Amino acid sequence: MKHEVLEKDVTTEDPPTPSVREKKPVEEKIGFFDSIKRSRKVKKIVKNNGGHRSALIHILQDVQQEYNYLPRDTLEDISYELKMPLSQVYSAVAFYENFHLEPRGKHIVSVCLGTACHVRGAQRILEGLKNQLKINEGETTDDLEFTLERVNCLGACAMGPMVVYDGKYHGNLDTRKAGKIIKS
Repeated sequence: MKHEVLEKDVTTEDPPTPSVREKKPVEEKIGFFDSIKRSRKVKKIVKNNGGHRSALIHILQDVQQEYNYLPRDTLEDISYELKMPLSQVYSAVAFYENFHLEPRGKHIVSVCLGTACHVRGAQRILEGLKNQLKINEGETTDDLEFTLERVNCLGACAMGPMVVYDGKYHGNLDTRKAGKIIKS
């Protein structure tokens, strides 16, 4: 039996042009002494929280507050200090949406895409912010200044569309007003 291999001529097709550039994950590289400082900081956080497994969520929150995300080496330190498998620490991190494993921006921009905000143009606002920041939702700018997120509901439907910028709620927005918030 003869098998034919069909090859697709890729020279005739243009590659897709994304509206926003492709984003690679940010890889943080820290030096040896910075790693030691982190380990000491984590050890202190664990101790301040009682050093018990039952305090895992509080410990993770404190570490994330310190670094704005949960670096892998800090999770390893938490695992060691609490004498629990690293997989259990990761399981807790994966379960809660508020924990982040990649570096986040200094400024967090959350766009509500709940029903009320969506029908009032929230998707256009999100697209405008993606173009302005040159990142997709869920990404962080290379300079670690901004992280852009979409959320399902912010609970302020009467003021939609809503954007939360660094914890401050901004309502009744359009793309122009949302863009000005980022520039301020």
